[in-house]
Amino acid sequence: MGLKWVDVQEIAILLADGHPDVDPYSVNFVALRDLVMALPGFDDERDRGGEKVLEAIQTAWKEEQD
Repeated sequence: MGLKWVDVQEIAILLADGHPDVDPYSVNFVALRDLVMALPGFDDERDRGGEKVLEAIQTAWKEEQD
């Protein structure tokens, strides 16, 4: 089974590892959605990644960097 939008923590870890020099809060939601969908193993519908999910991913990504 692939990654889904609900796998916020795992997505955040992958983003932090893959983009260590990026400030998560500088990434707009459209770009963040694209980054998540480009992750290896991501397998979910684009429209399921709403604003609340993207905010949670952004926050978790920042926490992984700290």
